[in-house]
Amino acid sequence: MADSFPFIFVNPNRTMVIATRGSALALAQANTLLESARMRFPGQPFELKIVRTTGDKMQTASLANADGSLPKGLFTKELEVELESGGADFAVHSLKDLPTELPDGLELVATLPRADVREVMVYRDAAHVATLPPAAEWSPGQRLMQGFAPGLKLSKLPSRTVVATSSTRRAALLQTFRPDMVMVPIRGNVGTRLAKVATDPTFDVTLLAAAGLVRLGLFLGPKSRLMLDPTLPRGHASEPPPEGLLGTLLEPEEMLPAVGQGAIGIEIRSDNVDAREVAAGLNHGNTWRCVMAERAFLRAIGGGCQSPIAAYARIVGHQVHLRAAVQRESGWWRGEGRRAMAEAAVLGTALAEEVRR
Repeated sequence: MADSFPFIFVNPNRTMVIATRGSALALAQANTLLESARMRFPGQPFELKIVRTTGDKMQTASLANADGSLPKGLFTKELEVELESGGADFAVHSLKDLPTELPDGLELVATLPRADVREVMVYRDAAHVATLPPAAEWSPGQRLMQGFAPGLKLSKLPSRTVVATSSTRRAALLQTFRPDMVMVPIRGNVGTRLAKVATDPTFDVTLLAAAGLVRLGLFLGPKSRLMLDPTLPRGHASEPPPEGLLGTLLEPEEMLPAVGQGAIGIEIRSDNVDAREVAAGLNHGNTWRCVMAERAFLRAIGGGCQSPIAAYARIVGHQVHLRAAVQRESGWWRGEGRRAMAEAAVLGTALAEEVRR
């Protein structure tokens, strides 16, 4: 797939529909796609269609459920139904949520430029916690609100720090080098999780994807403070984070990302020629090659997006460089490899074969 295409009209007499979830983050991603599509195809009408998915309805369920009872495609199935029925031309996904095995007749055909793949460790500011009034009622054994100084490092977390995450990958990777950490589940969208960190003393920190925070207009300001980007245009829909939250960026060497993390994927019905043409015009070639390597690794391993599997590919010169990790009974397997960009998927499959040796 090429990285650039001329401005063309696909079918200006028909509005093309982009199906998306309705969360703030999903809408931010969908609007990124919408703006890119309108810029690339200025005479073609586009609109968004909000769809409520199974995952949106399961706000009290833990995605870390290890018994296999949760269905695959929690955040994608209903979007794909819209594609299959002709109710939408595109489904826009956070690519780390999209299973590698898609329904017959549907295809992942493009990705937008990838955002930051790193994780952010979010925690309470000790100075802010000190200003809060004491709890109205307290009982023996109840945890006190914990805060930390700016610039907190994973290695400096106190023993028995309680980490809220429903990602099996994050929990497993963290406990590899900090087995003294205590993991508890957390559910809800980004805003809900930030609110819980700010107010719930039962845990101390949480981990979130940097890409999601950036797409919501949030960034780490002076002294590690999590804040709303002041350069956002007037009328931007993003909400400021709760007061008193700080963050630390975790490099891939500390916390290897999920497959497809930071990438926005475009799925279409295979026989939708117009949608394919638009998607080709929006595809970012280097991102596409990288996620193809990562998804090929995940597919060959046989894991889903809820499995303790991590992979991160990047372009180095004229090659794709893939690093991956898989949790096994004997511990984590880690490996890496390089191949020509045209062999991105081959690289992912070959690296997965090493796991089974």
